Amino acid sequence: MKEVTLVLQDGTEFRGKSFGYDKEVVGEVVFNTAMMGYPESLTDPSYAGQMLVMTYPLVGNYGVPPFSVGDNGIPDFMESDRIYAKALIVSDYSEKYSHWNAVESLGDWLRREQVPGVTGIDTRALTKVLREQGVMMGRIIFQNTPDHLDNPEYPDNTEEDYGAINWVERVSCKDIIRYNEGAGKKVVLVDCGVKANIIRCLVNRGCEVIRVPWNYDYTAMDFDGLFLANGPGDPDKCVEAVEVLRRQMSASRKPICGICMGNQLLAKAGGATIYKLKYGHRSHNQPVREIGTNRCYVTSQNHGYAVDGSTLGNDWRELFVNMNDGSNEGIRHQTNPWFSSQFHPEACSGPVDTEFMFDRFLKTL
Repeated sequence: MKEVTLVLQDGTEFRGKSFGYDKEVVGEVVFNTAMMGYPESLTDPSYAGQMLVMTYPLVGNYGVPPFSVGDNGIPDFMESDRIYAKALIVSDYSEKYSHWNAVESLGDWLRREQVPGVTGIDTRALTKVLREQGVMMGRIIFQNTPDHLDNPEYPDNTEEDYGAINWVERVSCKDIIRYNEGAGKKVVLVDCGVKANIIRCLVNRGCEVIRVPWNYDYTAMDFDGLFLANGPGDPDKCVEAVEVLRRQMSASRKPICGICMGNQLLAKAGGATIYKLKYGHRSHNQPVREIGTNRCYVTSQNHGYAVDGSTLGNDWRELFVNMNDGSNEGIRHQTNPWFSSQFHPEACSGPVDTEFMFDRFLKTL
């Protein structure tokens, strides 16, 4: 294992060993407090442009499942077609793995997909820095590589602005993709970086899913409901998506449901503003309460931006609120069947407490 140094934007350094692909990268360093789910997290397009720090110390002990695709065109065990995270940072990588569904080690998978993996870093100390200072850019440096000054691909700028890039545009599909064609209700899914399990949850409920690019004008299409998917980066960069959504909302009362980035885009279309969280919500254990009730749910989340609920238009209300920090976790329209959640109801791999959100959506179609 080669020696590796993680250099944060503020100059803080953490030293470790490489167990993935030996490549120097720059990305926004974020932490996830889940105890499992690294295959799903790494293939979640919402992590595009980010280095993922796992706070749970032991990672890799159950290996990696096969990258197989079902007859419906949806990956069986992953959330997309490849790894989207810039790098994986862990405290203790387990080289030996044991699981009935594993076909390779985490390290082998990272190397095959040319993604760096770093172990031996004090992730507890690293997380404390990110929690106190906020997420920041970082750079992975390999000690035993040629002089980086002679390497034009060397990422020497940790001050690159993650928020300046339209990550949704980078991860969204480029053409229309159909699933379960000819089935029941037609749902247009706006792909901002959609997780496979969102598509799976709709298909399993008998829907025909028409997956369109993030800025596609679907207003003239024939469909029963609109679904706004999750995705990476700053929603303020998705101006085209919001403009199309507003045209749809002004022309029709067709049901709309959003998840994560979809919640933020729906809120923006409703007049709200977005702000960046200090260190985001990335875990399997975020408690949210449904407004107007005493019902509290444990949710899976992955987002760095949030809706300012106080800026919603008069026709809108908050639907869920985060019980840890009071931030918005969903919105609803007062009269039209439009609602959303900031958390992930499909929660793969996490709690399934809120999968009823898909059932609520189908009842409105």
